[in-house]
Amino acid sequence: MASYQDSLAYLYSLQFFGIKLGLENIRKLLSRVGNPQQHLRIIHIAGTNGKGSTAAALAGIFKAAGISAGLYTSPHLHSFTERIRINTRQISESDAVELIEELRPHAEALRATFFEFTTAMALLCFQRCGVQWAILETGMGGRLDATNIVTPELCLLTPIALDHTAYLGTGLTEIAAEKAGIFKTGVSVISSYQEAVVMSVLQQRAADLQISLLEFGRDYHCHGENDFFTVSGGSFLLDDVKFSQVGEYQQQNFALAAAAMDYLSQSSLEIKATEIQNGLEKTCWPGRLEWLPNKILLDGAHNPAGAKKLAVYLQQQKINNVHLVVGCKADKQATGLISELLPFACRVYVTQPPVDAAVPIEEIVQQVREAGVAVEGYSDPLAAIQAALENRSSEDVILVAGSLFLVAEIRAFILREVNSLVITR
Repeated sequence: MASYQDSLAYLYSLQFFGIKLGLENIRKLLSRVGNPQQHLRIIHIAGTNGKGSTAAALAGIFKAAGISAGLYTSPHLHSFTERIRINTRQISESDAVELIEELRPHAEALRATFFEFTTAMALLCFQRCGVQWAILETGMGGRLDATNIVTPELCLLTPIALDHTAYLGTGLTEIAAEKAGIFKTGVSVISSYQEAVVMSVLQQRAADLQISLLEFGRDYHCHGENDFFTVSGGSFLLDDVKFSQVGEYQQQNFALAAAAMDYLSQSSLEIKATEIQNGLEKTCWPGRLEWLPNKILLDGAHNPAGAKKLAVYLQQQKINNVHLVVGCKADKQATGLISELLPFACRVYVTQPPVDAAVPIEEIVQQVREAGVAVEGYSDPLAAIQAALENRSSEDVILVAGSLFLVAEIRAFILREVNSLVITR
């Protein structure tokens, strides 16, 4: 059997096939391994930002209730195996190798893409492990996303904004229509807060299919203060939930998860309010508004909408004079993202995230320089964070944002440094 590294090398080589939107390939691939998706009870999640946090909260609730659940998210932070989890624990490297070896001949015959392959891996793994529920996060869009091969028991929508415009459309109406492509006859939908133009598209699609659409602010609510928040709906109230994450938008993601579990509890799921609350309180999703030691804040904000929510958090916390370490993938709206964060920055360290195609460092440096903020460019992300650590005062915050891949590399470096200090003491 191939090694884990050899298996990953093959899997990552599939990225050269690029992005192929459509369901024909994934349908053929899954049929070759017995259509595992037909044996699962599924919650399907689409949206632009917050999908991973919402999915993690759902998995945490299932675990607190003692109900076995599989979780499929992307991208990963440090290890590929994070993408596929059973009862919140990532699968082992040996499990990944076995799944890759089993699917490889079928994928090669069909010229499957990376995401089609990993989606099939997750669904096959969930069936083999006998989970009671599967939580699936779309990769991009919804209508033609490989995960849309499933027929779920519930669909969820996190906030929709401009992203992946080369594939999904240049306006919110077009993008919302693509995300609403996961709607299916007979399957209810719960939506987080949406812009009015987005909600109009979702409402029309739900009306066309004659399905129920529950909306944030109408059918369920949440509000928070400091480290606690309250979420309520038609038949439930969770009061003073201790919040393990930070940020108002994360509270809304967790509220969506709570509303989903409450909805399912009214039909096909035995779960208590205390189990929902316990699951929310224990959920942790690293790299998203995550504070590390020495006033280092990490956030995977990678588009203007995510950066705007990050800016709201900075404003609420009265965080200024930030040393911003930033880098963006080439397919992102870097100008808008940087503009949201510059008002909080006293110095910017522009670098390149570890991806195949990134926004040129000099392009971002020029934007920051024109805004009158001190800036330097660094080809190596670790050189950028080290410069920030050297230049900031003990009271200043270092913020790393712009790409989850950048966050992952710097997070690993910082945690190694922290562990090294602990060991040497």
